[in-house]
Amino acid sequence: MRPFLLLAAFIATGAVALAGAPSPQKADLFELKLSNVMTRGVAAEPTGYRTEFPDDEVNAYLQLRLAQRFPAGVADPSVTLVGQGRLSARAIVDLDGLRKKSSGGWFDPAAYLAGRLPVTATGTLKTANGRGQLQLESAEVSGIPVPLTLLQELVTYYTKSPDLPNGVNLNEPFELPSKIQRIDVDPGRAVVVQ
Repeated sequence: MRPFLLLAAFIATGAVALAGAPSPQKADLFELKLSNVMTRGVAAEPTGYRTEFPDDEVNAYLQLRLAQRFPAGVADPSVTLVGQGRLSARAIVDLDGLRKKSSGGWFDPAAYLAGRLPVTATGTLKTANGRGQLQLESAEVSGIPVPLTLLQELVTYYTKSPDLPNGVNLNEPFELPSKIQRIDVDPGRAVVVQ
């Protein structure tokens, strides 16, 4: 799976972080629904079919299945649905690699970051007609606001690959896979419409 699809799955299927351990059964249910979405994506025309992904299923899948595919240095991911398209993503990120690559200047926020710290980003996912775009609003490291450019540097650093030499650009519009027409982000659930 291409890195942007992993990121899209991480962002677009947001959910409220679970208070306890994630359930393997909920992860299995999410995986079954995702498989059905992909199978329906082979159909010739969109049908308006709706698939609901409740928050407990999403976070279980994210933490038990998808987290193993994240790059080394990114751990404990969770996503919170705020509603009306807004969501917040959080992960523990090893910032040492980014710090080593920073300019080290007084005004470079990466020069002051070290170790494994919680990184949170909040934004709005807008989807329509088979396309999506994330509009970032804020980013924090350990609860301290940081510029969105720093968040983009982190994402670029962790998503560079031979297929994506420049990494993922969070502001770039993207095609929704499997003939998905839109994703409705509501409080506590994401609804995929094909």
